[in-house]
Amino acid sequence: MATRTTNVLAAVAAIASIVLAGCRTNDDQRHQSRSAQLHEEPGDPPSAGAAAGGTLVYYSHFPLVEHLDPQRLYNGRDISNLARTVYRSWVTFPVSADVETATTYVPDLATDTGTSSQGARTWTFTLRDGVTWQDGRPIACADFKYGASRVFATDVITGGPQYLLTYLDIPLDERTGLPIYTGPYHSSATGRAAFDRAITCNGRTITYHFKKPWADFPLAVASLHMMDPYRADKDRGRRSDFQIFSNGPYELEGTWDEEEGGTLVRNPSYDPSTDTTRSRRALPNRIVFDIGKNPEQITDRLIADRGRDRAAVSGESIPRTYFSRITGEVAERAVAVTSPYTWFLVPNFRRLTVLKVRQALAASVDVTAWVEAGGGDKAEKEATDIVHPAMRGYQKGLFPGGSGNPARARQLLESAGVQTPYPITFSYISNGPIADAQAEALKQGWEKAGFKVGLDGRTEKEYYGIVGQPSQKADILWTGWGPDWPSAITVTPPLFDSRPNLTETSNGDDLGRYRSARFEALVDEAQNAPDLDAATTVLQQADQVLADDVAYIPLGIPVFYLLHGSAVTGYVNTAASNWYPDLGAIGVR
Repeated sequence: MATRTTNVLAAVAAIASIVLAGCRTNDDQRHQSRSAQLHEEPGDPPSAGAAAGGTLVYYSHFPLVEHLDPQRLYNGRDISNLARTVYRSWVTFPVSADVETATTYVPDLATDTGTSSQGARTWTFTLRDGVTWQDGRPIACADFKYGASRVFATDVITGGPQYLLTYLDIPLDERTGLPIYTGPYHSSATGRAAFDRAITCNGRTITYHFKKPWADFPLAVASLHMMDPYRADKDRGRRSDFQIFSNGPYELEGTWDEEEGGTLVRNPSYDPSTDTTRSRRALPNRIVFDIGKNPEQITDRLIADRGRDRAAVSGESIPRTYFSRITGEVAERAVAVTSPYTWFLVPNFRRLTVLKVRQALAASVDVTAWVEAGGGDKAEKEATDIVHPAMRGYQKGLFPGGSGNPARARQLLESAGVQTPYPITFSYISNGPIADAQAEALKQGWEKAGFKVGLDGRTEKEYYGIVGQPSQKADILWTGWGPDWPSAITVTPPLFDSRPNLTETSNGDDLGRYRSARFEALVDEAQNAPDLDAATTVLQQADQVLADDVAYIPLGIPVFYLLHGSAVTGYVNTAASNWYPDLGAIGVR
């Protein structure tokens, strides 16, 4: 999910789930008796009024579902939806409204949460008994190994996370810079042998061998689907992209239509005694993913709350133009939750070379005005760290936020010895009047401090093609980021480590072309830490270096303002579901 803002914008613009009330059938009654076998765990989500049955319809407008193939999934909404329904992993995140609980992984297909050795360079998991595929065949250790092998077929299995290419202990090809193993479709004997040494199976136990420590590997497993099992006899390469072969409580009915969606129904081979309600209640009999209705159409349906829409949830944020209509009984069915993304500003270090000038910019940023111009606290929350508050490594108050301090900024500019008003150009994505109003709010704050601000609004299509170039002329840039798993290792290193990012022709994700030997030494220390706590401590030190250098200025955390129907039960948005409606708990009354 660690995506550039083009994808983040799409994710924030989109979420949709709606529930259809369905008639009870013999299958409903059969499932009720089976669901009673689910192991109830302490801390399970609220279940008042929850019962098995009915049909849940999940409306989506944008972005469309990009992939269903587990090794290609990389959209937070789809990752969490499919984890609750059709794909199980070694470990997973539980359903909980408590952030710490929801980001603490628990066993899923494994008997425990894994064992590390050799300073976190080796991880071992053992497969639990009784877990099967939808055709009843037991899941095997070899299925996990085959699933991991698909990640290396970078010409076939595209679009998904590729961490295994850098972590798994496989030599690199000097010519391509990629591992000598190239996946299960056309690898050399040498490459295959290297892969077989890197991942080994012994009965029901698998061992992963990494070339460097991976202390938060279970977090990556729980957050993404790259390590999920995959049956070799079901693999059709590229043609598997919109197929689902399930090991969870649901299976795909018929086929998936890329333009219209698809329907999940009960998986008769799923044994709920191998699962727990803290991960999957699996209450609806059917889940219909309906693609194509726009946010206004979805919101109109949910406000009206008639027919099948009474049993509806939505992952599509309520449009700002509808805020005044969310009153009375409708407001009781609305919830505002922070998204997993962070908006921030990046100074261009090729142009803003004087630290005190960057400090003056940070001191005079009016974050409060930025949020108000964007629609207020139903659209965005103020941020004071680039690391999300729900993540390990977050530091409260790393930046001051608020309305800024123009007087302090003027002092900084004066002591920097620069001529004022100091000219700067602010580049941002201009995708409508709200984005322009937010840019104007920042401009006014900066100009109070002694800057002369030129606004450079660009279309989303052209923006990253420009700011990704080393020669781009903006002084300060707007961007955003969403982490791949709840650890700061997936935020500050990929954004500010110059080594994997900066070339003569590209900024990579380091849009401001920031370089710091001190920061990169701390990144190396964190990446070689033997455990997650040690890595987190070092990453917080690295984040402080970024703050001291003003390598970024946090702005806000987008809010998902969501509405659901009156017949929905167990409704909750959790950190485990990337703050989208959590299908692990939701039912239909």
